[in-house]
Amino acid sequence: MIAPVLPTYNRAPLHFVKGEGVWLTEKDGRRFLDLGAGIAVNALGHANPHLVRALTEQAGALWHTSNLYHVDRQQALAERLVDLTFADTCFFTNSGTEACELAVKMARKYWHETGSPERMTILAFEGSFHGRSTAAISASGSEKMTAGFGPMLPGFVTLPYGDTDALEAAMKDTHVGAILVEPLQGEGGIRLLDDDVLKLMRKLCDETGTLLILDEVQCGMGRTGKLFAHEWAGIAPDIMMVAKGIGGGFPIGAVLATEAAACGMVAGTHGSTYGGNPLGCAVALAVLDVVSDPAFLDEVVRKSGQLRQRLEGLVATHPDVFEAVRGEGLMLGLACTAPNTEVVAAGYAEELLVVPAAENVVRLLPPLNITDSEIDDALARLERTARRVAGATPS
Repeated sequence: MIAPVLPTYNRAPLHFVKGEGVWLTEKDGRRFLDLGAGIAVNALGHANPHLVRALTEQAGALWHTSNLYHVDRQQALAERLVDLTFADTCFFTNSGTEACELAVKMARKYWHETGSPERMTILAFEGSFHGRSTAAISASGSEKMTAGFGPMLPGFVTLPYGDTDALEAAMKDTHVGAILVEPLQGEGGIRLLDDDVLKLMRKLCDETGTLLILDEVQCGMGRTGKLFAHEWAGIAPDIMMVAKGIGGGFPIGAVLATEAAACGMVAGTHGSTYGGNPLGCAVALAVLDVVSDPAFLDEVVRKSGQLRQRLEGLVATHPDVFEAVRGEGLMLGLACTAPNTEVVAAGYAEELLVVPAAENVVRLLPPLNITDSEIDDALARLERTARRVAGATPS
C-alpha cells in the first residue's frame, strides 16, 4: 500500500523537532551538528532570531494578498536586489525550480520579441541540476533525471561541464539563444567552473548576442564568500536564478534580469499566486541585511579557509575514506574513496549531518554564521566518522 506521503524520497530514519543555529534536535533528544543546512537553505542557521523577528512581525500584519495588488515588501526586496546586483528587475517565485521555468521562458520570449524566434536552443551542461520540472530535467539531459518522463522539452543541448572546445563549437550554431550554467555545481558533485571559463562564456555571449543565464540557487547568497559566485570571475549574467539561501528556510526564489533580457515579459506573460508574498519577502529582506554586509562575507571567506585547511588534513590522514576537497567558500565537498553513502550513514552515528552528491561526493554546506568552535566540533565528528567508515571497510 502506498504511503500517505508520496514515496519519492529515500529518507533517513531521523525526525527533527527543533533547530537552533547549527544544531538540530531529534525527537529522541539527540543533538546533531548540521553541515547540510537544509541543502544550503538555512544560510543563517535554524531559528535565527533576526529572521524569526522579521517573520513574526510580518505574520502579525499581513500574510498574503496576491499579485493582483502592490506588495510593499516585494517592492522593497526587488529594490535591494537591484541595488546589490547587475539586475534591473526581479520576479519572485517560490522555489529554484520555478525560477528555472521563468528563466527559460524569459530567454525564449526575448528572441521572439527581438525578431529571431529560431534562436530557441539553450546550451546546458552535464552534471547540472536546475530542478525537477520538465524544463529543468530537459536541461540536465541525464537519464537519471529524465527516464520515464518523456517526451522532453525540445531545444536543449547538453555539453561537458567546463569543456571550452565543446562550448566554442556549439556557439557556432546560429540557433543558440542562451547558455544556462551553474558557476559551482552542487548536486553534480561540488564542481567549480574556472573563472576563465565563465569569462569565455561572457565573451562568446557578447560576441553573438546570446543570453547568459546563471543558476545560483545553491551557490549564491554569500555561500562562496561573495554575494553571488559569479562575482569572483568579474562577470555579470543577463538572467540569474536565485532561491534556497535567500529565504533562510522560508520558501522564496527569484529571477533577476537586465532590462534588455526581460523585454518580452509584460503583463500576462508570467505569474505566481504565492510568489513574492509579504512573509517570504520580509524574511528575504532580513537575510539580505546580514549576508550582503562585506564584513560578514569576509568572515565567510576566513572561515572557509580554516575549514578547508582542516579538511585537507582529514583527507591526508584518511586516504582510504577521502580523496580530495572540492568547492569554494562554505560550499565544499569531500570526494570519497569509500562509498559516500557509508560516510553519510557513519555521520548519522556521530550525530553529524552531511549531504550526498554525484561523483561519490559528500557536501558540506554549513550555515554561513557557523562559529570557529563549531567548526572544531564538526572536524572532530568528521574524524570519528572517517574512523568508523575505515573500521567497517574490509582490508
